[in-house]
Amino acid sequence: MSEILDDSARRGRGRARATSKAELERIGLDLFIDRGFSTVTVDDIAGAAGISRRTFFRYYESKNDVAWGDFSRLMEGFAEALDRAPADASVIAAVRDAVRGFNQVPSEELARHRHRMIILLKTPELVAHSTVRYAAWRAVIADFVARRLGISPRDALPQAVSWACLGISLSAYEQWIERPDADLLALIDASFRGLRDVFSAVVIDAEEPA
Repeated sequence: MSEILDDSARRGRGRARATSKAELERIGLDLFIDRGFSTVTVDDIAGAAGISRRTFFRYYESKNDVAWGDFSRLMEGFAEALDRAPADASVIAAVRDAVRGFNQVPSEELARHRHRMIILLKTPELVAHSTVRYAAWRAVIADFVARRLGISPRDALPQAVSWACLGISLSAYEQWIERPDADLLALIDASFRGLRDVFSAVVIDAEEPA
């Protein structure tokens, strides 16, 4: 990986300028992987991308945001995946499939995906920043659950499910990081199977008269 990144750095001095948010994200992530998140600056990313610091801020508000990539677009895709879920699919099955899709990357990108998750989950200065991202992720799930059940997203059950799904997903990531030979999608499937059983029981209990 380092020789690839060294080449990127060399090209940064005479390369064509980064022309998309995705390209800038890739350059930034390469630098984070090679040097460590904490040591990379906005100026480093801008320089490697062949753009000015001012132009960098047209794409991202901070270095922290680069680690997440185009999060708004990802959330839009996540919500659309839930909207496309078959009406006869259970709530948990629909969320599981959407989470799987969120993490379904080409085999050649798996190493980068793992590195990204290591950076997001293990970098202290990103932990607090990630809280806002997690809240947006949970809101997508809470909205979907609420629509399915005909209740408010702020009600206890949609909120509980959204928190549980976040915990399950983070747990799957943690296991994947610790076990490089493991299959991330299989870990997600295994985790959601347990939640499905619990959620089904909770919904039945909620529907029964007191």
